[in-house]
Amino acid sequence: MEQSRAKRNVAVLVAAQALLGAQMPMIFTIGGLAGQSLASNICFATLPISLIILGSMLSASPLSSFMQRFGRRAGFVLGAAGGATGGLIGAYGLYLASFPVFLVGSLFTGIYFAAHNFYRFAAADTASEAFRPKAISYVLAGGLVSAIIGPQVVKLTADAYVIPFIGTYLAVIAVNVLGAFLFIFLDIPKPAPPAPDSPVGRTRMELLKTPRIAVAVICAMVSYALMNLVMTSTPLAVVGCGYDKADAANIVSAHVLAMYVPSFFTGHLIARFGVEKIMGTGLTILAAAGIVALAGIELENFFVALVLLGIGWNFGFIGATTMLAGSHRPEERGRMQGLNDVIVFGGVTLASLSSGGLMNCSGGTPEAGWAAVNIAMIPLLTLAGAALIWLALRPRTSPAE
Repeated sequence: MEQSRAKRNVAVLVAAQALLGAQMPMIFTIGGLAGQSLASNICFATLPISLIILGSMLSASPLSSFMQRFGRRAGFVLGAAGGATGGLIGAYGLYLASFPVFLVGSLFTGIYFAAHNFYRFAAADTASEAFRPKAISYVLAGGLVSAIIGPQVVKLTADAYVIPFIGTYLAVIAVNVLGAFLFIFLDIPKPAPPAPDSPVGRTRMELLKTPRIAVAVICAMVSYALMNLVMTSTPLAVVGCGYDKADAANIVSAHVLAMYVPSFFTGHLIARFGVEKIMGTGLTILAAAGIVALAGIELENFFVALVLLGIGWNFGFIGATTMLAGSHRPEERGRMQGLNDVIVFGGVTLASLSSGGLMNCSGGTPEAGWAAVNIAMIPLLTLAGAALIWLALRPRTSPAE
């Protein structure tokens, strides 16, 4: 019975990842280009993307607490409402040609993005320990469909109206309204209210001092931050190097496919080789993406670099999520998952803010800016690699470790 419930929930979350998740490649493809058309200073072109990440960081902990009290279904519907509101305000900002209004829409979109990032944890809620890494992988694999839908919608809607990109933001509203109905079929019990004598679990500081939790958070943050740093600048770099918006959409599509296709087997690889080895492989592939990007600005370089970036993110992020999900107790779930996403998306916010400045304000040419973006990967990769090596060399002091 429990296995049947877990599989049903995974199916619902896969569908949500596919449909609702399509808005993310849509917005990440055009957000920087729309920002560039509205901003008075091109150094702020990627600020709309940064505000999405900031909105996600600010809403992650409150949303986690909300779901701890009212359940996953209510939290995910609230996230879809935030996404629809963000699309509406973003479209209105484009209509007014107002960069500040457009940024407010991006901030609301962050509410959806925060909810979206809890899909993977929700997949683990009713899954057995053996099924957990596969459940997380399958849900992220739903992004395979979103990777196809999102960029195609951009191609159909970006220039559908006189005001560029406004059609895409109207499509974002429709995606959120339709996707919210999927959660009717979600069957994850609300957490029971804590009894006066029930365990309260570790404090946030105690959780962060746990070695496996600390390393999981660091590797998740680095994997996501590097992916966002490079992906946010990619449409600007592609168009700046003489290619067109369709090329940028195709490259983002290939990247998002690479993010999610490995999810069909990442869980199996983790089960067979161990989570630490898969996380280490992910960091190595992220480094390879930077090397390919620095090797040239041919269209092939963009495609290969962004595909490697997607695969590296998949291994690093699913590995970190699996490690984290197995390192805290049920009563610590809301506290730890919210804290994790605040830290992860705090790092991603900084990476996104840096992306536009590095791309448009480093060296004076798109080529120099693109090189600066990829060189900036080095210190974060060093941090995550050192943390993983430290964990591997550290003697385990308890079975929980």
